[in-house]
Amino acid sequence: MRTMVNVDLPEPDLPDLDRLALLVVDVQQGFDDGDYWGPRNNPACEDNIASLLAAWRQHSRPVVFVRHDSTEAGSPLRAGQAGNDFKPMVTGEPDVLVTKHVNSCFHGTPSLDAWLRGQDLTGFVLVGITTNHCCETTARVGANLGHRVLFPLDATHTFDRRGPDGGLVTADELARVTATNLHGEFATVLSTEQLVSRGTTPRGARLKA
Repeated sequence: MRTMVNVDLPEPDLPDLDRLALLVVDVQQGFDDGDYWGPRNNPACEDNIASLLAAWRQHSRPVVFVRHDSTEAGSPLRAGQAGNDFKPMVTGEPDVLVTKHVNSCFHGTPSLDAWLRGQDLTGFVLVGITTNHCCETTARVGANLGHRVLFPLDATHTFDRRGPDGGLVTADELARVTATNLHGEFATVLSTEQLVSRGTTPRGARLKA
């Protein structure tokens, strides 16, 4: 298990966090199968997700859980297997559970886009697994649909991959490229600490934008 690439992240201009859902993507036990997925990065990912989940619950902000119900034979994430279950830090009841079979959380059931708009939310904070697949895809689709996306990179993780030329691309490299792809166009890339330390105003204590 590798550590996260140390990215120096500037202080972001944060929107009203009370109007952002915490989107917890595919934090499922099947991703602990190292024989299937290979080496991962960022061992602090799960603790950072737990910190953000606690912060959102403390301030009564909306929480969305997303579960990937794989249809691929042999996948540890197939429905009915222990690997389909959420990891232990994904606790409590969400405001809504979205299930999906593809990368984008906006192509699941129920409609995430419709739910966000129905709650009068302006966007979401995106955490989960994996950085460069379901998380990056969801950030891109969500931004194109007009939602504000905050992407705490250290609350995601991914795995080493082989490129089409057979060369190994490490999980840390993939995370850095995802951050580069998203920041400033599809999302604001930041850290868990930047969100937790600056998102301390309780819900209802300020006027909504």
